[in-house]
Amino acid sequence: MTADLQKSKITVLMSTYNGEKYLTEQIESILNQRNVDINLLVRDDGSTDQTLTILKKYQEKGALEFYTGKNLGPQRSFLHLLQNAPQCDYYAFADQDDVWLEDKLYSGISQLENAKGKPALYFSQTQLTDENLRPIPSIIIHPKLTFGEMLVYKFIGGCTMILNHPLRKVIGTFIPVNMPMHDLWVYSIALAADAHVVFDPNSHILYRQHGNNTIGQGQGFIYEWTLRLKRFATKKNDRYSQAQELANGYLSIMSEKNATLLKLYLEGKQNWRKRLSLMTNKELRCADRTTQILFWINVVCNKY
Repeated sequence: MTADLQKSKITVLMSTYNGEKYLTEQIESILNQRNVDINLLVRDDGSTDQTLTILKKYQEKGALEFYTGKNLGPQRSFLHLLQNAPQCDYYAFADQDDVWLEDKLYSGISQLENAKGKPALYFSQTQLTDENLRPIPSIIIHPKLTFGEMLVYKFIGGCTMILNHPLRKVIGTFIPVNMPMHDLWVYSIALAADAHVVFDPNSHILYRQHGNNTIGQGQGFIYEWTLRLKRFATKKNDRYSQAQELANGYLSIMSEKNATLLKLYLEGKQNWRKRLSLMTNKELRCADRTTQILFWINVVCNKY
């Protein structure tokens, strides 16, 4: 471990909501992180089960700090945590129901220490498990980490993310009206701002799937297509509104290349020729073939 890493402080940000079933196991895995100086900050989003009792027990032992608030939903609850966290070197998001391997945080910040004051973001592969932590096969994607890919496919798990203080400052300059999920928002800003973004192909987390959070991976090709087509037919696509929010808050700090691509993306809604350009633009490509095809379908139907 370098001397700089020994001095680095990291705040883990957890939003809880009726998480009594798995919360203790997750907190213990966070407290058992090796070679890092951590502070665990929790915001409860209106729990009605024994979540608060568990949090109070750990707070009394000095293991964490927590506060409560009205129900905001996970995206705004996590953003509230990021806005109100004490200043430190790094910040990591934590779900309430996973289990972290002991090297999770150290592995992440060791890959960010060379950012040298530049906004930086780390995220990793996840090991999907069932509710009893038995591994589940999952789709492995190798992202390109480009702004154009992000507009097509947002490949990131917030539970693996670590960001540094310079990126937190950029995020804090603008609060979106139409709030996407916090992890997608942070990822989008990082790429828009040409931050130092690192993807770790190794998993340092057991990403528990259960009745309240199952994401549908590892179920097979036909299931995956059925699920995505159902979303396409019944659910409003939030890509465009997120792109609008990015333009409202961060267009002025984008590179000319990213700003031009974002403007093209937004103009496509009103112009079929621009939509044709979206389909042929090589920057708007992602590593997941299924998502790429569905993106093209969305563009043709003007439903992106």
